[in-house]
Amino acid sequence: MATVGIISIGEMGLGIGQLLKAQGFRVVTNATDRSERTKSRARSAQIELLPTDTDLVQECEYILSIVPPRDALSTAQRIFTAAQASGKKTPLYYLDLNAISPRTARQTETLFEANPNLKLVDGGIIGGVPYPKALVEDGGVEWHCPSLIVSGPYYLPNPKLINILNIHHLNKTVGAATGLKMCFAITTKGFVSLAIESFTTAHKLGILSDLQTYLGKYNPATLKLAESGLVTMPPKAYRWIHEMLEVAETLADDGGFDRELFQGVAEVYRVVAEDSDLGLEKPGARVRGKTVQDVVERLSQGMEAKKLKVEESK
Repeated sequence: MATVGIISIGEMGLGIGQLLKAQGFRVVTNATDRSERTKSRARSAQIELLPTDTDLVQECEYILSIVPPRDALSTAQRIFTAAQASGKKTPLYYLDLNAISPRTARQTETLFEANPNLKLVDGGIIGGVPYPKALVEDGGVEWHCPSLIVSGPYYLPNPKLINILNIHHLNKTVGAATGLKMCFAITTKGFVSLAIESFTTAHKLGILSDLQTYLGKYNPATLKLAESGLVTMPPKAYRWIHEMLEVAETLADDGGFDRELFQGVAEVYRVVAEDSDLGLEKPGARVRGKTVQDVVERLSQGMEAKKLKVEESK
């Protein structure tokens, strides 16, 4: 069975690692520069910890990069450097599954051109973290898995891996998969940012319950999406700042629109992550922002405290 490396073991990386382990794949990572919490998470899932990126490159046939968007290019550079140092002569498929713009994907493509054994697979993840759903008749376990959309000239040579990870190869163009991920995020994370602004402003005006009442009456689907987005986004907001900047670049480079709209969306998530204590939230260890009311109250308090601090510094 193939060896698959995952960088890094966050919420999504852990879920995919557990899925692959359950299907018999060997899963490894290099968590040397990561927290003890991350290392413990990997060990609990029986994901092997390797000491260096060079070891990772040598041991793997596939590496999945699942990192915060701001770290996508530097992670690709790490693997490129390790591959050059290792002298690896067999193909290494590098699935860049990060929420980045087509421009960033093309930068990685240019970087990898210097090593013909590094095969870039442009990609993105649409959907939630894998988890076991139910037992099936043969005694196995059925898993929920998100869609892994990929593109580029290289096709994965492992049918089992393709099937397990629900991989759909769009076309041979690097940037197609990342572009689809960006366009999808516009309608999801972009919407959540509007809900954050709408519900928080309504709270400050004292009309939040009225807003919810009228949304429930005239657009219940929107209310459901908004409330779900508000309570699930706090631990992810820090990641979404740079993702929204990548969306802005995509809209400008590939859509011909101005950057300003999604630069503003990025600022919404920056306020959540940096100006309120909602930014302290961690997946699987939620304390704050578990209700709509708590989200808007904490965000309002954080914004007011930041405003007072700025005024005092003048």
